[in-house]
Amino acid sequence: MIETTHSEISIRRQCDLIGLNRSSFYMKPATESVLNLHLMRLIDEQYLKTPFYGYPRMTAQLRRAGYAVNPKRVARLMQIMGLKALFPKHKTSISAPGHKIYPYLLRGMTITHSNQVWSTDITYIPMKSGFMYLVAIIDWFSRYILTWRLSNTLDGAFCVVALNQALANGQPKIFNTDQGSQFTAHAFTQPLLDANIRISMDGRGRALDNIFIERFWRTIKYEDIYLKDYETVPALKIGLTDYFDFYNHQRLHQSLEYRTPFEVYQQHSNVEKTS
Repeated sequence: MIETTHSEISIRRQCDLIGLNRSSFYMKPATESVLNLHLMRLIDEQYLKTPFYGYPRMTAQLRRAGYAVNPKRVARLMQIMGLKALFPKHKTSISAPGHKIYPYLLRGMTITHSNQVWSTDITYIPMKSGFMYLVAIIDWFSRYILTWRLSNTLDGAFCVVALNQALANGQPKIFNTDQGSQFTAHAFTQPLLDANIRISMDGRGRALDNIFIERFWRTIKYEDIYLKDYETVPALKIGLTDYFDFYNHQRLHQSLEYRTPFEVYQQHSNVEKTS
C-alpha cells in the first residue's frame, strides 16, 4: 500500500508502480455517522436477498435485528444509497424529467454471441469508514466485465468515462440500461447513437430486465466487498482491480460450462466476426 510518510518514493511514483491513478489516491469516500454506515451495510446486504423490500419492510427488518430506527431514517439512508423504495429492484440511478426514455428491446430475445448485448448499472459499495459507487459494463452472453469505474457521487460523469472506455475496444448491437438520469442523459446516449448502437432501457420496476448485472453485484459483494471491508479508496481500487481480473480470467462459471467469461467472450467474438 502507498506510504504517505517516511517514504523516499513520491506518492506519484508509488501510484505508478502499483498502477493506481493518482485521482483515485486522493479521492475520499462519502461519509455518514458510524451507526448510519453500519445500518447502510445491513440494508445493502438485505436488499441483495430481498430487492422488493421498500423502506417500511426494511425498517421492520432492522427493528427485528434490534435497531431502534424509524421509517424516515431508513428512507433517507436508502435514498443516499440510491435504493428507490417504490420499485422492486436496486434503483441507484433516478430518472430525470425531460430525458428521452427508450423501449426495452430484449424481451424474448435469444442471446447467441458476444457483443450482441451490453448492459450497465450502478451499485452502492460499503466501506469501513464511508461508501463509494461502482459502475460496470457487462457483456450479456459471456458475463465478461468490459470496464468499470468508481465514484464518490452519483454524478453521471463516471458512467460516461466507463462507456467511452468500453467503446474504445469494441461495440455491441444493443446497449441496455435502466431509466436513471445517468444513463438517459445526452452525454451517455449520444456516443451510443453516434456508433449506431440500439439503446434499450428497463421497464420501471422490472427487476429482471437487467438480470446479469444484478447477479454480478451479488457475486462481487459476497466474494470480495463484504469479505475485504475496505478502509480506503486506493485499497478498494486495488482490490477491485484484482477481483475483476480474477472474475474475468480465472473464475469458472457453471452457466458457461465451467469456462471463464474472457474465454467465452473471445471465442464467440471471433465466431461473430467470421460468421
